[in-house]
Amino acid sequence: LHIIRIGTGSTAGTYFPIGGLIGNAISNPPGSRPCDRGGSCGVPGLIAVAQSTGGSLDNIKSVEAGTMEMALSQADVAYWSYFGTGAFEGDKPRDSLRALANLFPENIHLIARADAGIETLKDLRGKRVSIGGSGSGSQFDARLILTAFGLRFSDMTLITMDLEPSTNALVAGEIDAFFLVTGAPALAVQDLAERTDISFVPIDGPVANQLAKIFPFFSVGVIPGGVYGDNAETPTLDVGAVLVARADMSDELAYGVTRAIWHPNTAPLLANGHPRAKLMSLAQAAQGIGFKIHPGARRYYVEQGILPVPATDQANVVDRPNSIR
Repeated sequence: LHIIRIGTGSTAGTYFPIGGLIGNAISNPPGSRPCDRGGSCGVPGLIAVAQSTGGSLDNIKSVEAGTMEMALSQADVAYWSYFGTGAFEGDKPRDSLRALANLFPENIHLIARADAGIETLKDLRGKRVSIGGSGSGSQFDARLILTAFGLRFSDMTLITMDLEPSTNALVAGEIDAFFLVTGAPALAVQDLAERTDISFVPIDGPVANQLAKIFPFFSVGVIPGGVYGDNAETPTLDVGAVLVARADMSDELAYGVTRAIWHPNTAPLLANGHPRAKLMSLAQAAQGIGFKIHPGARRYYVEQGILPVPATDQANVVDRPNSIR
């Protein structure tokens, strides 16, 4: 019997329920019904348990320290952490990280009070803006986006605050807007939309398109309409949610976990468990990562024709990581 801990995030976010679904998919305890008879298609003898955490940065540190065997992370946080660049400039590279899969796109939400007069990013000047908790992926992306769109941090009052305090502060009128990176719909934002009138600010245009070209983890996306009350579809940037492990995970275990996640029998279980899981795609599983994929996972992707043959452990690694200052 082998037990694996999966680092996720807040119970009000997307990582925790998705992590639980993945845990169920890859688990196959002794006595389970065979896969071909409607039972588990997971790794024989494996039990995986999702654990609530502080999110991407906590998860990366926990995997590196060995207190979690696997974890979910924003692709950008994992990328910068791996190289010791960008948001982690000056840190020792965490190059023991390995990617198992790019799971699904997360949306960068910029949520404003409906009466705050914020229709574009430029309208944030003079406003009170929460950019997420200290060390959160939301904080890193907010600073990158504000800089790219020509906004100085001194142009507004930036506040470092976690998700729940941010939603409460927005309702109380203590802040005007906040950034959040999560897969829509997020329970906390659905609840917020019922408590007060909110609007979603687009992150689009030439600057957003350029960011998606420069950084391997960004792509152009949308927050779907109708997922937060009657919200309109809103263009934004997406960042992948990746499943990571350590380099010293055995190739056999990494292969088995990857195979179980993308097994055809797993797809309906995931899709029925959370709306974001419907966007999980084997075709995209090895894309948008930017750092090393675990050899066991790579073997599966090569077998499925997702990665080319021959493939080296250096594939998917950029020559020189892009950095922000």
